Amino acid sequence: MNKTFDRYTGVVLLALGALVIVESQKISTSAYGSNVGPNIFPLFIGIAMILLSGILILETFRYPHKEKQKGSLDYRSFGIIFSAAVLYAFFLEDLGYVISTFLFLLVGFQTMKRERMVSSLIIAGCFSFGVYYLFVEVLQGSLPAFPSWLSL
Repeated sequence: MNKTFDRYTGVVLLALGALVIVESQKISTSAYGSNVGPNIFPLFIGIAMILLSGILILETFRYPHKEKQKGSLDYRSFGIIFSAAVLYAFFLEDLGYVISTFLFLLVGFQTMKRERMVSSLIIAGCFSFGVYYLFVEVLQGSLPAFPSWLSL
């Protein structure tokens, strides 16, 4: 926890979230076969970025007055999660949303905390199926659920 780094990161992410919201308004509001347009997801991402970066900025004021010793950066974990994110984006169409999101979350959870494999499986499964159900069934959007070679 570095107060200065966290504060600057919060400000940058706040500005980025505002930019995402502004740019999402330029995207089409409707899509073929979907009641939810392609502008909705970036809009919600921008709102979430603003809220979370605001929380991060506020939390920096609660840090102890003494700066802690700077710890070493965990490049290995960063590399694993970054690679998983790139692979997630690459294979989203081929594997479908549910499988690719499940695998991405599982890799991310296991990279952060290895001891809890069962809870990682449950949370990743519930999240990927839950978001898919919410988006496709409730909001009547469209996502690639499963690959075409896997007939469920």
